[in-house]
Amino acid sequence: MKKIFSKIPDYYIIFCVFAFIGWLYEVLWMWFVVPPYHFINRGVLLGPFLPIYGFGVLILLFMLHKFIKKTHKVSNPINLIVSVMIIATFTYTTLIEYTTLKIYHISDYLSNYGLGLIVSNVVAIIASYLIIFKSKNNKLKNIDVTIILVFSLIWIITTLLEYISHFVMDKQFNIMLWDYTKDFLNINARVNWDASRNFAIGGTIALYVIQPLVDKFLDKSKRKKLIALVIGIIMLFDFIFHVFLKLI
Repeated sequence: MKKIFSKIPDYYIIFCVFAFIGWLYEVLWMWFVVPPYHFINRGVLLGPFLPIYGFGVLILLFMLHKFIKKTHKVSNPINLIVSVMIIATFTYTTLIEYTTLKIYHISDYLSNYGLGLIVSNVVAIIASYLIIFKSKNNKLKNIDVTIILVFSLIWIITTLLEYISHFVMDKQFNIMLWDYTKDFLNINARVNWDASRNFAIGGTIALYVIQPLVDKFLDKSKRKKLIALVIGIIMLFDFIFHVFLKLI
């Protein structure tokens, strides 16, 4: 129990780092990629942070840290099939999305492109199986596909997290911070293909690139408790001030 409490400053700093990175991603996305092409504070409070990103990364860390440490080779048929399916599906749907101007909903997508998706996956799986298991090069069987499996798990987890967050804010607080009604392959305007794919890419970068750097900082820092306390006080005052503004 003491070990868990001693880790609270670390977890809080991790939360703040990714809450800020999430805020920065949302701001830049609205500024340079989609309308209205100008600065919009995407934070739920006044400060430069989006808590859902901080919570999201913490959830990913708690759920996947043991899985990431293990080696998953393609010599296991399940690892091979899942890896090939995620690569084929990612490639196929991304090509479809960026080679058409039509807005597709799930029913349109399945009726027009579902067969192509199935065929591409089957062909990819058979080709990969023949190349890896029928080859005399045993090194192919030792290919580590852990990062691809992690990518697929992040895709699923972040999509569920986004859907649940949107549902709760919509039903309980009547707030819709995002609306994917007109976007490619959306589900009830709460999640869509583009955002889920970006979250999977971002989550993989977060766990494999950014988090190791944060861990190094936390291991070397002797003032992390002070840093966590100062940031916590700032966020608390931000919350109080934000609530006060709503009341007046």
